[in-house]
Amino acid sequence: MFTAADLFDLSQTEHAALFDGDGPAWEVLPRIKDYLAANLQAANHATVSPKATIGENVFLAEGTVVEPGATIIGPAIIGANCQIRHNAYIRENVIIGDNCVIGNSCELKNALLFNDCQVPHFNYVGDSILGHHAHLGAGVVLSNFKSLPGNVAVQHGDEKIDTGLRKFGALIGDHAELGCNSVLNPGSIIGRRSVVYPNANWRGVLAADRIVKHRGEMEIVERDASR
Repeated sequence: MFTAADLFDLSQTEHAALFDGDGPAWEVLPRIKDYLAANLQAANHATVSPKATIGENVFLAEGTVVEPGATIIGPAIIGANCQIRHNAYIRENVIIGDNCVIGNSCELKNALLFNDCQVPHFNYVGDSILGHHAHLGAGVVLSNFKSLPGNVAVQHGDEKIDTGLRKFGALIGDHAELGCNSVLNPGSIIGRRSVVYPNANWRGVLAADRIVKHRGEMEIVERDASR
């Protein structure tokens, strides 16, 4: 349930070497910084707007387009044929695969995205891994920091598993879909092909091929015509 093999197709990232062993996939998150330090060779093969801001320690592959207002601080590796749209904010220690979309006002930090991920509108992705073809609807937040002291724990049934991480957002399996304005609390795991409906507030582990339906009640009343 928690290993890379459970959640991800490792052929859909050039950085499978990060996933060493059979431990929980969240163990990759502290390795991203050192992996980039050892493997990143800064280069720009992309089409970059003169109104974008690109840090010194960034690799941009061919076919990628960086639109005006985007900021990539780095260290970061961004794959081929990606769209880095207007006002995207890519912070430290980010790896983005091929054919990904990072959209308007999205913020990424210490994250790994497999190929074909969609993070298109007003999203926050902190200390998280997104699998192949994972998709975030507009406004989805992967919260990565608990306000109370202590490490982030994964709630799995009646068991709480200490991740050893003070910051950990989510593991999003291949082809998972998160609906608009849904919020994943720290330490969330979403299985392959599962769906979280819009406006849901999710915590814990969702198995593969499941749907989380948020059904908030709505009330309709007659309007006072005098107002």
